[in-house]
Amino acid sequence: MSFCYFVTFENRPGAALAAADKAKLAALVAATPGLAWADLHTPSVTQDIYTDDGASPPLALQLYFDALPALEAAVAKGGHLQPLAAEGALPSLAGVKATQQAMYARQYPVDDAGKLERRCSFLVHYPGPAADLNAWLDHYVAGHPPIMRRFPGIRQIEILTRVDWIDAIPFARVTHMQRNRVVFDSPEALTAALQSAVRHELRADFHRFPPFEGGSFHFPMISEIIRRA
Repeated sequence: MSFCYFVTFENRPGAALAAADKAKLAALVAATPGLAWADLHTPSVTQDIYTDDGASPPLALQLYFDALPALEAAVAKGGHLQPLAAEGALPSLAGVKATQQAMYARQYPVDDAGKLERRCSFLVHYPGPAADLNAWLDHYVAGHPPIMRRFPGIRQIEILTRVDWIDAIPFARVTHMQRNRVVFDSPEALTAALQSAVRHELRADFHRFPPFEGGSFHFPMISEIIRRA
């Protein structure tokens, strides 16, 4: 069982995470009590057959915990992650809006997970709502992962569904109905997958989704694993 705390610093022209801020952030995250592991995402560029949602966010974080109370403790008043939102915490992203969401992370099998610590992810989110969320999720988790597994070079498949959580972090809260992530060794490998015949199969399944609103958003990111210190 794995719960994920998701933080996204929204895209703004010219915003980029400085190396010093990245190092400081990684150290803070690595020291989080109860953390299982984390992924630090910074922008990449790829080419998809069907989508172009603009530049990727300058920073996204996924922090994984084995239990929801451990996640909530980290983001509580006085919790370890409060410095994330402190004034001047990340000077290179000063003034950039950040959003947060806690989710349940579902991992799906792939044929070869590989061993690289630095990879390329395709982060996708569906804000919703769906006319019938249960039916929508049931269709998605049953139909999409088996197709994703056939992507050439795929290393990880993850689908995240929303949960209620308690926090005291002053970031805007979002309640996207679902996120998903597919992971590859490099931007080139992700681009090859997004240009493959499997991408057409996924698009066909997209057109079979139960009714929903809000569209979907897709962003390529370089992903680096942070281990608990």
